[in-house]
Amino acid sequence: MDRRVTDAADTEAPRGRATRKPFDVRRAEIVRKAASFFAQHGFDATTRDLADWLGTTQPLMYRYFPSKQALIEEIYQSVFIDAWDPAWDATLADRSRPVRDRLVDFYNAYTDVIMHPEWMRLYLFAGLRGVDITRLYIARVEERIIRPLVAEMAAERRMVITAEMEPRLLELAWSLQGGIFYYGVRKFVYETQVHQEKHAMIEAAITVYTEAWPQA
Repeated sequence: MDRRVTDAADTEAPRGRATRKPFDVRRAEIVRKAASFFAQHGFDATTRDLADWLGTTQPLMYRYFPSKQALIEEIYQSVFIDAWDPAWDATLADRSRPVRDRLVDFYNAYTDVIMHPEWMRLYLFAGLRGVDITRLYIARVEERIIRPLVAEMAAERRMVITAEMEPRLLELAWSLQGGIFYYGVRKFVYETQVHQEKHAMIEAAITVYTEAWPQA
């Protein structure tokens, strides 16, 4: 695959006339390829390194992104935020179905998106180098997964969550999230053996989680 991002014009087949890609198209292309680059090389790599890898120049890069931080923010938006499917929120909130079934469906769909080497390596590299991606995404997971998960479990069990109970229940939900996530790290980052297929692992983890909840 050609990795170059240049000002070279594309050629229109019918008339043979050179045309430039629209600014937004080329900008999105840089974001996509930069995500792959940082997933391989980490966030210590410089924009000069990235420009060399893309086969372009820093001045051209700066036409699209005024700084490395601006590019990283766009990668976060593209890879981590835009990939969120609003249907997942609806799945978690659908009280016509048992919570366990909703969690199985949610985590199967969610992990289909995040469990691949590029996504996971970006996430881990960002955490190791203090890039805001990991901190921001953890806050998003708490808002969109952990707290709704706890609320739905409490509703199904007809429980009122007290201030004293809440920390324990939040950490219990994080243990589910973290266990499922680390399965992906083992498989797609460390490339070590996993002992179950993803769907079976998710069902087993959710069974343990729901059984660990206090009874009303």
